[in-house]
Amino acid sequence: MDKKIFVMQSSMPPYEEYIEAIKPLWDSHWLTNMGQYHQELENRLKDYLDVSGLSLMVNGHMGLELIIQAMGFQEGDEIITTPFTFISTTHAIVRNRLKPVFCDVKPCDGTIDETKIERLITEKTVAILPIHVYGHVCNVEVIQKIANKYNLKVIYDAAHAFGVRYKGRGIGNYGDASIFSFHATKVFNTVEGGAVVFSNLKLYDKLYNLKNFGIRGEERVISVGANAKMNEFSAIMGLCNLRHINDEIKKRAESMSYYKKELKEIQGITFLEGDAKATSNYAYLPILVEDSYKMSRNELYDLLKRHDIYTRKYFYPITSDQECYGHDYKEANVPIARSLAEKVLVLPMYAGLKKETIDRILDLIY
Repeated sequence: MDKKIFVMQSSMPPYEEYIEAIKPLWDSHWLTNMGQYHQELENRLKDYLDVSGLSLMVNGHMGLELIIQAMGFQEGDEIITTPFTFISTTHAIVRNRLKPVFCDVKPCDGTIDETKIERLITEKTVAILPIHVYGHVCNVEVIQKIANKYNLKVIYDAAHAFGVRYKGRGIGNYGDASIFSFHATKVFNTVEGGAVVFSNLKLYDKLYNLKNFGIRGEERVISVGANAKMNEFSAIMGLCNLRHINDEIKKRAESMSYYKKELKEIQGITFLEGDAKATSNYAYLPILVEDSYKMSRNELYDLLKRHDIYTRKYFYPITSDQECYGHDYKEANVPIARSLAEKVLVLPMYAGLKKETIDRILDLIY
């Protein structure tokens, strides 16, 4: 039995498979700059995610920063989003010199409350940036209707939603663009990495320029850009992991089912539930520790930690209340987001999680 249990554990292919796959790099010495494996992974991921356009990135955060930049917004423009997310989402808006306008979330799943979006729209609003938090799908139809009505862009933070399908379509087909994270702790990883997906294929060239210094030839730089390319070692890790992804998700599903069966009878422990019309990738297991439970969320967190079980308060504090923003957004009217942040605790969930390890966690929660 593992001594320390972390909230996530990276999925990795068999050692021999990865070592065999990277051998050609010692012959070619082509380690980065959109090499063979970078191109192959882009194509394989387009097929798996069922999208028409995809650009690989060094990580999901840079993907979000660059797709916001690619949209051509002006300094001071406003993007409606939620603060119930990882800090990256808000940082990407602010680092583009835009203003995040925070909308509250729904208590059932933690996604943006689409009924509260319109009242936040002003003459400066240019986009909506909802989050498929924990892989729970936002109300994409209503969000798109609002965007069409006010001529707004929709960019989804789908960092948690790799492989999720809604009404039979890959989740990346909704909105103008979506970003995925391939960080080591995600359902699918390239160690570090990410991607932007889109239907307007003109965005591919824009993103290519932004992630590669604007270089389009040995002596030609056509625009100002950053360095956000994925390297070949990461691309190969992605290709290897993609071969096993369906088995990995199946293992997660089995662990999730066992957890929920055992937890559902405990007074004061409840769950967030996603849309039944969407598939799940079983990325996270957030529980809500209600007032009727025998201890507070923080007390349960501390109890588990004392027994070397490392859960996470995803997402506390909410991004609008983080100290890096001072008091800029303290007045955000987001009571549901703040309430969820006070109650949520994400339990260990990964493909290699053993039943006896889950039992060890459950024994403490009982």
